[in-house]
Amino acid sequence: MTDHQASPTPKTIAVLGTGKIGEALLSGMIRGGRRPADLLVTARRADRAEELRTRYGVESVTNAEAAKRADTLILTVKPQDMAKLLEELTPHLPTNPDAGTSPLIISGAAGIPTSFFEERLAPHTPVVRVMTNTPALVDEAMSVISAGSHATPADLAHAEEIFGGVGKTLRVPESQQDAATALSGSGPAYFYFLVEAMTDAGILLGLPRAQAHDLIVQAAIGAAVMLRDSGEHPVKLREAVTSPAGTTINAIRELENHGVRAALISALEAARNRSRELASGTG
Repeated sequence: MTDHQASPTPKTIAVLGTGKIGEALLSGMIRGGRRPADLLVTARRADRAEELRTRYGVESVTNAEAAKRADTLILTVKPQDMAKLLEELTPHLPTNPDAGTSPLIISGAAGIPTSFFEERLAPHTPVVRVMTNTPALVDEAMSVISAGSHATPADLAHAEEIFGGVGKTLRVPESQQDAATALSGSGPAYFYFLVEAMTDAGILLGLPRAQAHDLIVQAAIGAAVMLRDSGEHPVKLREAVTSPAGTTINAIRELENHGVRAALISALEAARNRSRELASGTG
């Protein structure tokens, strides 16, 4: 993971609706060299706002104040709350922005396209859409970044700098965001589901739950690191574990007999389709 340094020209960045992911971004930016004085936060509850102010030394403001003061607004509220938030921000944003005068809008809301924002904000407002995932909490996120109609390469680079503080980033066309959401945004849940099932299997085979959990978690960490660092195709890595007439090939045969591969493909298609429904407003 590449360490990112703060931009030479300080920009005021506001994180709106600072929940767990928003706080992870806030922490990542400070560790990456941004001054707390250049960061603003908003939170629904006063005690949460005070907690963030005390913990990070940042200023807690209202959404309206953030819109007036920030060069970049990172919107981390839930998708169903986004329209209401934009209504609150719009009166305080430039009504006729041009290059250099409009704040950059970065949306982290699943399923909401950049056109949703562009239709509600002033013409030419730059918007960047980002789908990150919960490993941002441990600096191992995968954040997928797409440009809206008016976002510049500099805007994309700025978003990469912010989200690069909590993991890796990848630029994709916005048409691929729903697929990326299915694979990466929802991806950690599939692994947790698999670990849960394997832990139950370990208990069935006679292991205490804690031991089964530790064995599986370490196997998952080791496999992930090998996938990341070896450069080998997953088929080759699997074959290295799969000896003729051994235990692994018998397990894989049962996985294939039960349609696990087909079930995974269907599951990811369902997640992709749900993301499309959210984007279209039919969900």
